[in-house]
Amino acid sequence: MSTRTRRRPDAAGRAALRLYAHAPLPVRAHVHGRWWSAPFAPVVAALPPSGRILEVGCGHGLFSAYAALTSADRSVVGVDIDESKIAHAQVAAQGFGSGLSFTVEPSGAVPPGPWAAVVFVDVLYLLPAAEQRRLLAEAAGSLAPDGVIVVKEMDTRPRWKARWNTWQETVSVKVLRLTAGSSFDFVEPGEMAGWLSELGLVTRHERIDRGRLHPHHLLIAGRG
Repeated sequence: MSTRTRRRPDAAGRAALRLYAHAPLPVRAHVHGRWWSAPFAPVVAALPPSGRILEVGCGHGLFSAYAALTSADRSVVGVDIDESKIAHAQVAAQGFGSGLSFTVEPSGAVPPGPWAAVVFVDVLYLLPAAEQRRLLAEAAGSLAPDGVIVVKEMDTRPRWKARWNTWQETVSVKVLRLTAGSSFDFVEPGEMAGWLSELGLVTRHERIDRGRLHPHHLLIAGRG
C-alpha cells in the first residue's frame, strides 16, 4: 500500500502515538483521530531528512513527533498559540529525548531561523487569506538557503469532499471547540502556489487524498 493511502501507523507512527499513552483520554482520542484522518506519511516524505524543522500550529504535537521519529538527523520544533495543547506536547516530548521540543508562540509568529523546512499541517485555513499570505512570506524569510516550505491543507475540489470537510470543521471548531478559530478560509492550491512563486520559490503541488473522504493536498516550495 502506498504512503498516499496508508492509514495504519507505521513503526514511527506507533512510536509517536505511544508518547501520548499517559495523556488524558480526550488528548489520546484527538491524536489518534488526527493520525487516522490525515495522511502524515507523504507530508513527512516532503521534508528534508536532516536539519532544523519548524511546525507552525502544531497542536498536541503528533506530526512534529512523527517527523522527529522518522529521522534521527532532524531537530523538530513545534509551536502553537494554545498553551494547553503545548503543555501536553511537552509532556509527550519528555519520552522522546533531544531533537523534539515545543513552545507557545503568538498567532502568526515564525521563530527565527534558519530552518531547513517550515511546515504547516491543516492550520492555515483558520486564518484569513491575507494573513495566510503574510505568514507564508515570513516563513520564506526564515528559511535556510536550501530550505523548503511544506503546506498540507484541504483543497476546494472536488466539491463534495470540500463540503464534507467544511461540515466536519464546523463541528470541530465552532461546536466542540477542539481548535481555536471562528471562521475558515480554504485557499485554492493554485492561488497559494502563486503567492509562493511571487516570493521567488519554485512550487509543486500533489493531491494526497486518494481513498480518503477529505480533499488533502500538499504544496512544496523551495528556491531550486
